Amino acid sequence: MSEEETQTDQETTDEWADALEEQGAGAKTEEDPWDAALEEQAESESTQAAPATQLSDDSRPSNNTEMNLDMVLDLPVTISMEIGRTKMNIRNLLQLSQGSVVELDRLAGEPMDVLVNDTLIAHGEVVVVNDKFGIRLTDVISADERIKKLR
Repeated sequence: MSEEETQTDQETTDEWADALEEQGAGAKTEEDPWDAALEEQAESESTQAAPATQLSDDSRPSNNTEMNLDMVLDLPVTISMEIGRTKMNIRNLLQLSQGSVVELDRLAGEPMDVLVNDTLIAHGEVVVVNDKFGIRLTDVISADERIKKLR
């Protein structure tokens, strides 16, 4: 190649570089919605990143971890006492009136079930305190047995 051809090639290369530079600068001045959205997403991910924690399969807390029960102490639960149950067809249900007797599946004097959110947690007997009914717990189901029944 002659010196003249080399200089022409260099000028052509410089012209192309200048043109590409202008095109790149022009594209940046025009707002590309995709670029703006991607930049916004990258910024939000970097500022809101939460620290990663290691989870273990062990359901019990480790010795150095103090359980914070304050979060669950104010959760409402439904406590109900069940005297007994029975099944009847709709025809018999519609025939009930004031003074009707419904036979339950429990014997007189048998302990009642204490349910929390429909889960059996204890058995007890009815007591009257200051003209109000109450229940004295006679047998509390252990936590292990309650967990087994949930599964």
